[in-house]
Amino acid sequence: MAHDTPIKRVRGLGSAHHGAHHWLVQRFTAIGNLVLSIWLIASIIGLPDLSYATVSKWLAQPVSATAMILLVISTFWHARLGLQVLIEDYLHNSGTKFAALAALNLAVIGGGAFAIFSVASLAFGGAA
Repeated sequence: MAHDTPIKRVRGLGSAHHGAHHWLVQRFTAIGNLVLSIWLIASIIGLPDLSYATVSKWLAQPVSATAMILLVISTFWHARLGLQVLIEDYLHNSGTKFAALAALNLAVIGGGAFAIFSVASLAFGGAA
């Protein structure tokens, strides 16, 4: 039985009800990262050599390119979720917090887009 008063909810001192979703998504991305990282390690071990030609031929296969892009998305998303919590917990000035979250979002979107473009470029033989 909750003993929250209406004034507590009005002042924003109660639960925002967003923590469970954030926690769950972070766990799902962690599981995805684990599965896809194991796939990546096993795939690399299975290659005859690690030359540029061999790796780009392997990455030109649809399953390999798709799994690599999923790994990039999952890794960047997971990193963003973790760093967002760190910023929200340890930066108390609202201006600094906003700037840090904006920089984080730009870095994650920029890094993810660059990584996906790189995979796509290798997958399409440099035509992308």
